[in-house]
Amino acid sequence: MEEKLKVIKMIHFALCAGLVMAYVFVGDVTTISFNMPPLSQSNIVYVLIPVIAYIFSNFMFKTQLKAADKTLKPEANMAVYQTASIVRWAILEGAAFLILFLNKDFVLFGILIIIYLALLHPTEIRIEMDLSK
Repeated sequence: MEEKLKVIKMIHFALCAGLVMAYVFVGDVTTISFNMPPLSQSNIVYVLIPVIAYIFSNFMFKTQLKAADKTLKPEANMAVYQTASIVRWAILEGAAFLILFLNKDFVLFGILIIIYLALLHPTEIRIEMDLSK
């Protein structure tokens, strides 16, 4: 289990590190003020992107985990869990990149997605809990 856990942790770290580097270099986060622009009908979509990404990524994650055999040990279901996690992380990463490239005024929402993504780091306890549901 430890060897399989290392692989998924490296994938998670690479995704998080790539997003942080993109926000630092492309988004120039160090010079951006984090004041929210006023919401209007034309920019409400930038507020909805993180909400939709959160809901859709969790839905896809749970849907993918239904393929896991609950009678087997977590090590045997690791491939299913890894696939489900990568799908979840990819949706969140895509949402963060959308915000970054479409409208840098809402970069705060992208940073919140990155924080949430970082909090989803895989641990043995989390894997066992997710697979037992």
